[in-house]
Amino acid sequence: MQSSADLQNMLHSIHRKSYPAYKSLKGIYNFGRYLFSIDHVQGDPFASPSHVSVHVSHKTAGFPEYCLKDSISRITLSDQLIRNFEKQLCRVTFQAKGSGKSGLISISHCGQEVLERSACEITDKEIIMRFFVGFPANGRTINAPELEKILFNFLPSCVSRTLFYQNINYKELEQAIFLSEDQDSIRRQLPELGLVAFAADGSILPRESGVSSLPMKNSIPFVSPESLRVSLTLPHKGTVTGMGIPRGITLIVGGGYHGKSTLLSALELGVYNHIAGDGREYVITDESALKLRSEDGRYIKNVDISLFINDLPNQKDTHCFSTDDASGSTSQAAGIIEGMEAGSKVFLLDEDTSATNFMVRDSFMQEIISREKEPITPFLERAEDLFKKVGISTILVAGSSGAFFHIADTVIQMDSYRPVDITEKVKSICSRYPLNPVLPPEFHLPESKRIIKKYAPAIRTHGHGNGKPEQLKIKVHGKDGFLIGRQEVDLRYIEQLTDTEQTAALALLLKYTLENLADGHRTVSETVSILAQKLKDENFTFLEHGTVSCGYAIPRMQEIYSCLNRYRQ
Repeated sequence: MQSSADLQNMLHSIHRKSYPAYKSLKGIYNFGRYLFSIDHVQGDPFASPSHVSVHVSHKTAGFPEYCLKDSISRITLSDQLIRNFEKQLCRVTFQAKGSGKSGLISISHCGQEVLERSACEITDKEIIMRFFVGFPANGRTINAPELEKILFNFLPSCVSRTLFYQNINYKELEQAIFLSEDQDSIRRQLPELGLVAFAADGSILPRESGVSSLPMKNSIPFVSPESLRVSLTLPHKGTVTGMGIPRGITLIVGGGYHGKSTLLSALELGVYNHIAGDGREYVITDESALKLRSEDGRYIKNVDISLFINDLPNQKDTHCFSTDDASGSTSQAAGIIEGMEAGSKVFLLDEDTSATNFMVRDSFMQEIISREKEPITPFLERAEDLFKKVGISTILVAGSSGAFFHIADTVIQMDSYRPVDITEKVKSICSRYPLNPVLPPEFHLPESKRIIKKYAPAIRTHGHGNGKPEQLKIKVHGKDGFLIGRQEVDLRYIEQLTDTEQTAALALLLKYTLENLADGHRTVSETVSILAQKLKDENFTFLEHGTVSCGYAIPRMQEIYSCLNRYRQ
C-alpha cells in the first residue's frame, strides 16, 4: 500500500502525458483516516468515468453499535451515507475542468425506497463508499493538477462530512434507522395478525405526478374504516393505527379517479421500506407480494399453465407451454404460475391491466360459449382455490365486472381517496344476484420443468479476436430492460422494479447465470436459490470477479425470477 504523498508524486510525474498514463495510478493509497482506492481507470476522458472507493475502519468512523447491529440497520445506514455523500459531491462535481467527463464526481442517486446498494457496503471491519470520478484531461492530455484538486481538496472534505459519526447529523440518522426498524416490525407482525398488508392512518398515498414518486402536496390523508382498523405497537414510534388487509381475497372498488389504483400502487411498493417524508412510510405489504398483469408478446418457456388454460385448438401442450409471442391471457397465466414458483403469498392485480378473458366470463358468455369450447379457466374460478389450497391471497382492483364480489372475503370501496368497508353490504346484495353454478376443472399444483439451457457463445467471424467466443456484454436501458449479448430482456411490466440499479444488477445476475450456472440440468428455482445465497454471503463480489463498483442495487427474489423467465433462450 502506498501513501497519499506517493499518489501526489505520481500525479506530478504524469502531468501532460497521454491519457493512458492514468492507468499507472491504479491501487490503494493511505490518506491517514481513510484508504483511497482507484479500482478502474477510464480509457479516455469521454468514456465512462473511473471507479474509485474510500475505505474507513469502524474504529475511525465511530458509528455506534445500534447502526451496525443487523442487516436492517446496516442497509439504512448505507442508504443515509449515500444520500449525504451525494449532497457533498454535488457541491464539487465539475469544479475541476477539462474535456468530456473531466471533473465529474458522482454516486448512486437514491429514491424514495431504501435499497441495498453496491455504492456503500458495510462489512464487519469497515465502511466502503464506491463512486465515480472523471479523471481530468485537456483533449487526451492528462491534467494532473485538476485531479490533484479533486483527490486532495474536494474529496477529504466530502469524506469528513459524511463518513465520520462526529461530523454528521446523528439525530437524523437515528430517526432513519428507527423508522426502518418500525417498518420491519410491521412486516413481521402481519402474518401473526392474519394480514397481508397495512396502511397507516395519515399516510399520503397519491404521488405528485405519473412520473414522480414524491408525495402529492395538499392531498387527502388516508383514514382507515373502523371495521378494518388495527393497532400495532412498534419499538420506536409506539402505537400506530391503520387499515389491515386480511388474508384471503380482497376487492378494491369505487368510481373512476377515486383512488383504487393509487391504493394498489402504494401496496405494491409496500414490499420496500421508505424514507421519512415519503407519505407511505407505514404502508407495508408482505415481502413476497407480486404485482401481475398481462404482457402481450412476452416470451414463455416450458411453463405449466394447465391450471388456467387447457385443450387448445392447435393441440399445444399447456402442461409445458412455450411461445415467443404470448397473448394477454397466456402471459398472465404464466405470470401467476411463475409467481407461485417464486414463493409469493400475495398477488396484486388491477382489472385495467389484466386480460379480460383471463379474469372473468360472465353468465351470458357462458350461455353462448359452452365450457367444452372455452380453453380458459378464468381467474375468478381459481382465486378461492389459490387461497384455500395454496395459501395465496389476492388483492384485486375491479371497476367493471361485479362477478368478483361473489368470491371476495373483503370489499373496500374507495370514495374520494377514503376507504369504506362495504363487505356486509356486498354480501347481502350478492345473495339476491347469484352467479350461475360452474364446475371448473380440478385444482392441481403446476409442475416446474423449466431449465436454463447451457449458454453457447457466438464465435467471432471477423476483426480482433476472430475465431474466439464473443464475450457477453451488457447495456442497461434504464429501469425497463437491458441488452445482453444480442438479446433484449424486456422488464417494462415488472412494476415493482423501482430503480435502474436493480435492473443493472439483474443484468449482471443473468450474465453470471449464463456463464456459470446454466448447465442444461439446473432448474430456474435451483438457479435463483444459488444466486440469492451468493448475494447474501458475498454481496456483489462474485458478479464482478472480486471487484465491486458503484451502480447496483439488490433486487428481490421475485424480480430475479421475472428476469430469468423473460430471457429468450
